[in-house]
Amino acid sequence: MARDESQNTDRRTFLQAGAVATASALSLNAGAPAQDAPAKVAAIPTRPLGKTGVNITMLDQGAVRTQNLEGIFRLAFANGIRVFDTAKVYGSEKDFKKWFEHVPEVRKQIFLVTKDMPRTPKQMLGMLDQRLATLGTDYVDLFFIHALGDDHSLDAAINMVTGQEFKETAEAIRKSGKARFVGFSSHNKNRAPIIDAAARAGIVDAIMLQYSPWLEKDSPLNRALDACHEKGIGLITMKQIAGQFFGDRPKTNVLDEVVKRVPMLAEKKLTPFQGLLHAIWTDERISSSCVSMKNTDQIRENADAARRFEPLKTAEIQQLRDAALAHGPMLCADCDGRCSTAAGTTAELGNLTRFLTYHEHHGERAEARRQYAALSAEARDWLGADLEAARAACPNRLDFVTLLAEVERHLA
Repeated sequence: MARDESQNTDRRTFLQAGAVATASALSLNAGAPAQDAPAKVAAIPTRPLGKTGVNITMLDQGAVRTQNLEGIFRLAFANGIRVFDTAKVYGSEKDFKKWFEHVPEVRKQIFLVTKDMPRTPKQMLGMLDQRLATLGTDYVDLFFIHALGDDHSLDAAINMVTGQEFKETAEAIRKSGKARFVGFSSHNKNRAPIIDAAARAGIVDAIMLQYSPWLEKDSPLNRALDACHEKGIGLITMKQIAGQFFGDRPKTNVLDEVVKRVPMLAEKKLTPFQGLLHAIWTDERISSSCVSMKNTDQIRENADAARRFEPLKTAEIQQLRDAALAHGPMLCADCDGRCSTAAGTTAELGNLTRFLTYHEHHGERAEARRQYAALSAEARDWLGADLEAARAACPNRLDFVTLLAEVERHLA
């Protein structure tokens, strides 16, 4: 990760923006037009999305289905967020349609992302039409192949985003005006070689990836992100981390301990999750971070973090990492499958804990069970695996003994 502290002045020039939003005056009532009024919006810093020529807010509202989602959109918009992310499987596209029907002018003021899961590039054309119909719009800004690698072999996934068929399909989509840009998302253990191949091919405009701000400098994923940055491919992070103090329901005593371990949090008046976002945004390769914010406090807190962003020092990021490892992360955002290899198992330990994260921290219980059920029997069967060896190999030292017992309890 490139972190030249001498460049902080230039970064601060464009990243310091606006005062804290007067969001406390806004309700989540879907009929409250004031939440969509551009004149009352407090600015959130933006960054270039690769070489697309478009700047996007560095905070991205993830739109997994939840209660009063249109109200969430309105509050996110009122707090200055201008990137909104959805997908067919999220079940939230119809909420965007309602929002656009109620406030048509908002569509042109946001950067809208959606996703689908084609098996071949040509299927993207018909799928995009379906997504537009469900969203109630005639174009999206960015259309992603969703979760690339999960339903393809490594070779097939690489061919998917580097082959001639994909190149022609992407060009046809852009030319049609139905999507301005094309790319893919991935949290697959093989995302490093997939992303690296996509960078070399130079067809995609943007990539969304599972990410942590303490990637090993010489890791394949970090090198792949360097390749993307050099080629001008926009990078959006997701599934940043989850654990006892980064989840939706942190324990107060854990939070107190984290603040003691990471003095800069108190000095900068940041929560642990705000500190994590600052660590991510310190990586200048990252254009934006997608966070599934589901309530008023999360939106205000994360928007405040964006407005007050200042790059962290390497030592401060290391302190955050050490605190995360000390308090039991549930998700390894660096997962590349080495845990399963070390454990001598075909079970997909990284996916199993990721689905547990969906269930316990993201509130996506039905989706967690669906994805767990979709795994093969071999991918679910971790009995006989050397889980201590898996923990030792894991970059984030996940406690698989404890976590997999919870997987069996909640998902099996």
